[in-house]
Amino acid sequence: MTQHLSEPCFDIAHLAHVEMYTDKFEESLNFFVNVYGLTVSAQDENHAWLRAWDDYEFHSLKLTRHHTTGVGHIAYRTSSEAALLRRVAAIEASQYEVIGWVDNEPGHGRAFRFADPFGHIFEIYYDTVRYQPEQDERPSLKNLAQRYHGRGACPRRLDHLNLLAADVREFKAFMETCLGARVTEMIQLDNGRIGGCWFTINNKTYDLACTEEHGGGNARLHHVTYATDTREDILRAADIFLENGVHIETGPHKHAIQGTFFLYVWEPAGNRVELANSGARLILAPDWQTVVWTESERKKGQAWGLKTIETFHTHGTPPVEG
Repeated sequence: MTQHLSEPCFDIAHLAHVEMYTDKFEESLNFFVNVYGLTVSAQDENHAWLRAWDDYEFHSLKLTRHHTTGVGHIAYRTSSEAALLRRVAAIEASQYEVIGWVDNEPGHGRAFRFADPFGHIFEIYYDTVRYQPEQDERPSLKNLAQRYHGRGACPRRLDHLNLLAADVREFKAFMETCLGARVTEMIQLDNGRIGGCWFTINNKTYDLACTEEHGGGNARLHHVTYATDTREDILRAADIFLENGVHIETGPHKHAIQGTFFLYVWEPAGNRVELANSGARLILAPDWQTVVWTESERKKGQAWGLKTIETFHTHGTPPVEG
């Protein structure tokens, strides 16, 4: 089974930031700054805006004090103001929930919010705030956003996130309609359902994945991922996590799907976060065919034979009550 990608839509430039909820705000913030290695751009009593050392925007992760865990919203930046308005018109003409315009974030201008059928909140915007490094953070090379600081795992940039949905086929239609996203790889289950889809809106292999919800929850997060320059960075991070008592769930290893070298851990509140390195893999072919994995192929495990552990299928945030 092969499937050609749809005609590229360049209205969306890239995944911009993710809001993560935590019910252990101080512990989570300490993890992301001192162990994971992000930089705080701004902070108040209930929020921290963080970024990796080469993220050009003000923030790529918004950490929010909350009564539980999970994802608050997912943000994409558009390629222009005109592109923003085109996407807004497409969303308003669709059957998906419209929340409307918001203009209260320190990291960007007005944003248009909407929701998928499973309760995840998305926003798109164009006007942004670029990170302005302090004197001791200024890089020697002017084409970098910030000096490499070497603190903790020290990832380079936000890479992708994975959401959970009860019907991945329905989520796929949402992404195609609202963001003009294309599917680069997917899992076709024996029962006819789609087990997972990996979406791109540019030449990256993917910036968002959606996999099937097995826990009976709604609007749940599977994980958020930052990228490192090398596999060796991830091996070093594994030792850093070990020394800091961080729960290592699985890895380091290599994914069969998308070929990324990975390491998954749980931050103190229980949200799953990943470090990943995809090498130089990009989608450059304009006629790329969606790679379709069968259920039997996926049961073989990851690229080098590591079996996918049970919690990877069942653990998501927030936890399902009962």
